[in-house]
Parts: sequence; structure tokens; C-alpha cells
Amino acid sequence: MKLREFIVTDAIQPNLAANERNEAIKELVTSLAKAGALPESAVDEVVTALIKREQNGSTGFGKGVAVPHVKHPMIKKMAGTIGRSVAGIDFAALDHQPVFSIVLLLSPENQPQQHLQAMNIIFSNLQKDMFRKFLRGSATREAIAELLEEADQGK
Repeated sequence: MKLREFIVTDAIQPNLAANERNEAIKELVTSLAKAGALPESAVDEVVTALIKREQNGSTGFGKGVAVPHVKHPMIKKMAGTIGRSVAGIDFAALDHQPVFSIVLLLSPENQPQQHLQAMNIIFSNLQKDMFRKFLRGSATREAIAELLEEADQGK
């Protein structure tokens, strides 16, 4: 599985307007809906599920990155997006540092194996210092899409 198989390029937000966790999650889910990756009618319910997941344990795992994710019955096809915050957002991260890069993943409830595969791909890339550095420095949707392409090619 490759990042480009589930990250929706049209939903990438290189300059998040949100400066708070829940707002950032809503902004990213809304961008996925606008890109056609989920029904507009599902936005509020999916956002609620993601925020509930965050309240159970932050997906901000440190190093300036968070990976909010959820399996939900209203999601028919796995979809993800990336949001970049220049100022940083408090995600209650494990290292107590702000989050600058958010990789959000939505999966159908009945595809737990694909969800795990996608999470594995996301985390294996986010473990790489250079990937995180370039992601944080990518100021355009095109630059982020290019970074994902390079990551998928193993560069």
C-alpha cells in the first residue's frame, strides 16, 4: 500500500486556518468532504467520532506530528488528508510539544486490515526525520503531493 492510494490530494490543507485541535480536525474532514471523499452529511458525525477518539488518548505522538484516525460506518472508502499548521496546534501530544503536521485517516468499519496497513505506512514515513522536516516545510498542496510521491518511491 502507498500513501497516494488513500491520501486525497485535493483535500490537502498546506495552511490550516485552525489553531485548535478540534477545529483542525473539522477543517480536515470538511476538506475531504469537499473533495468528494465522504458525504457532506457525514462530516459532523465523523468529526465527533474523531474528537471522541482524541479524548480517549491523543494521536499527537510527538515530533510535531498527529495522526487522528477513525473507522466509521459512514465511510465507504478509505481516505486521508494532510494538514499543515505554521504556528502549531496543541494536540495534547505525548511530548507536550505543538503539532505542525496532521495526517488524518478515515476508514470503513469493515476494513480493519486496510486501516492497519494505512496506519503502518503513515507511521513508517513519519518516523523519518527528513520526511517530517520536508512535510513541515511544504507550503503548497503540490509540494506535499510531491513529497508523498517520493515517499512512495522509497526516496
